[in-house]
Amino acid sequence: MRNQNAERIQEVIAYIEAHLHEKTDLNGIAKGVHYSKYHLHRMFTDTVGITLHDYVQRRQLTEAARLLVCSDKPVLEIALTAGFESQQAFTDRFKAMYKQPPAKYREGKRFYPLQLPCSLNRNMSHSGGLQKGISYVRAEDIPDWMRFAALVIDGFPGFEEKEHLEQLLEHTANSEALLLRDAGVVVGAAACSKAAGSIDFLGIHPQYRRLEAAGLLLDFMLRNLLFQDAITITTFREGDRADTGQRRLYQELGFSGAELLTEFGYPVQRLTLEVR
Repeated sequence: MRNQNAERIQEVIAYIEAHLHEKTDLNGIAKGVHYSKYHLHRMFTDTVGITLHDYVQRRQLTEAARLLVCSDKPVLEIALTAGFESQQAFTDRFKAMYKQPPAKYREGKRFYPLQLPCSLNRNMSHSGGLQKGISYVRAEDIPDWMRFAALVIDGFPGFEEKEHLEQLLEHTANSEALLLRDAGVVVGAAACSKAAGSIDFLGIHPQYRRLEAAGLLLDFMLRNLLFQDAITITTFREGDRADTGQRRLYQELGFSGAELLTEFGYPVQRLTLEVR
């Protein structure tokens, strides 16, 4: 059933991408893909991890952010293109998600996405467990890692691809980066600093966040890489509307709140986990 739902939702995602610059809602999408809106809502949320409404709006805001940085189009035109009925409504939502108004974001000239098109695994494995799929990242794995990072980018505010790649190369050289695969498909990734006792990246494919994939990666790091009494990780602050569940994922692993920080101009919080 999971694989069948993934197939259906991938078709829905393709429909959303084709109509991204239109005023799109659950009713319209359900009609366009010929599903009951109630069934579509349940199936989409269960598979992708966020509601269809939130997914669409995050995709539209992402493309609006791209236009703000990469074009000279007026903010009103961008707002209407993103499916908003007024510039004020667009500005309010954009500020809630990007933590600054559109005009200031444009001045910064640094685009980063809230949500890229979701790509689902249509052949999820149901046997053998995921533990056997953990491996250290090698140079030839880096393209797979970067594609996966784009898939889970919603969990990492202010994500910059160039800087992330530089850090990944360093983690790979130090045997501090891990991939979790299911039948060859990357479904989890983690990178840590053994010296600092920090987890610098821990991302899980939306379809696998209920399958203890994060716990498997954390356990592997604690047994093989991280030997401090406490380890840290950084994520969204409590109540951040841009958070699609990353903070809760870490808290379910046992992390608790520590100091508030600002990274790359974005308000975040460091969490800690006592391990001894």
